[in-house]
Amino acid sequence: MWRTNSENKEIVYQIILKREIIQTKDGSTTIHLPEWDESYHSKHGAIQEAYHVFIKNGLSLSEGQPIAILEIGFGTGLNCFITYLESKKNNQAIDYVGVEAYPVAMDEAMQMNYPKEINIREINVFKQIHECHWEQKNTLSDKFTLTKRKQFFQDIQDVAAFDLIYFDAFGFRVQPELWSEAIFASMFRALKPNGVLVTYACRTSIKNAMISAGFSVEKLPGAPGKREMLRANKAL
Repeated sequence: MWRTNSENKEIVYQIILKREIIQTKDGSTTIHLPEWDESYHSKHGAIQEAYHVFIKNGLSLSEGQPIAILEIGFGTGLNCFITYLESKKNNQAIDYVGVEAYPVAMDEAMQMNYPKEINIREINVFKQIHECHWEQKNTLSDKFTLTKRKQFFQDIQDVAAFDLIYFDAFGFRVQPELWSEAIFASMFRALKPNGVLVTYACRTSIKNAMISAGFSVEKLPGAPGKREMLRANKAL
């Protein structure tokens, strides 16, 4: 029986790709895939990048109002963790959905030093983020809910469900299919009117794919070590 493309990709990912924990330049850790020379976060600083791209240029636009967030590439849980901390700091209600086709193993997640580097008092919450059940809504606080979905990005079918998308897929160099017009068209559908998508990437072909999908797109200064990033708006 022929395997689907998704099944083939999962076999390649599981068999070929070695994984190692490395430290980035701001002292925070990430997972590195040597065969691809690709990391889950910027080698210039995992935490710095996460705050710059997703909090400063994404979540902050909500000005503390209740918000529904979709994360494309749940990975190590860093973006979810810092968003939880922002929710607590600002008393902001956040409904968070993280999509990940290949969940990080618990032992790998617990090697990430984000609580130590950001807020060691919340280490139990970081652990809970990884221990809580997939495919169901989990309550982390009276203001923060988390749903983790094991799903390929191309299978996302949400319609007008989210105010903000954190687009944190592996880079175009190793997985260009994740940065296609078809993917961004599904992101466009998933956003509510005037919803926003932010990503660390800033490649002309990515910007053009976003525009073709219906977004208005702006370049912004990038995180440390990167010149620019993109923010896309579903302006109707």
